[in-house]
Amino acid sequence: QVHLVESGGGLVQAGGSLRLSCAASGRTFSRYRMGWFRQAPGKEREFVAAISWSGGSTDYADFVKGRFTISRENAKNTVYLQMNNLKREDTAVYYCAARYGSVSYYVAEYAYWGQGTQVTVSS
Repeated sequence: QVHLVESGGGLVQAGGSLRLSCAASGRTFSRYRMGWFRQAPGKEREFVAAISWSGGSTDYADFVKGRFTISRENAKNTVYLQMNNLKREDTAVYYCAARYGSVSYYVAEYAYWGQGTQVTVSS
């Protein structure tokens, strides 16, 4: 069991940056693969980025490649999403999620979810 709490969202101008954090409870955080997803109003939740338990393997959705970076600090039970060069279309609620097994792109394969943090990008 793991409990996830996101933070770091807010309002930013296009071209700006934000860093999201996801703090996890539990002693076995390092065993979980972690992912970031987002959901804009009226749209389905979509994959953004994922990272392996060691941090040695990462994967990104095409629309964030080169702009977003996922990382983790297992000693702090925390995963991060550094978001640079933000665009208006990045506006969404961002969720972190955890699962056992390999890195995954699919919402249904993640067992644990945070409550989300709002990111709003203005022009």
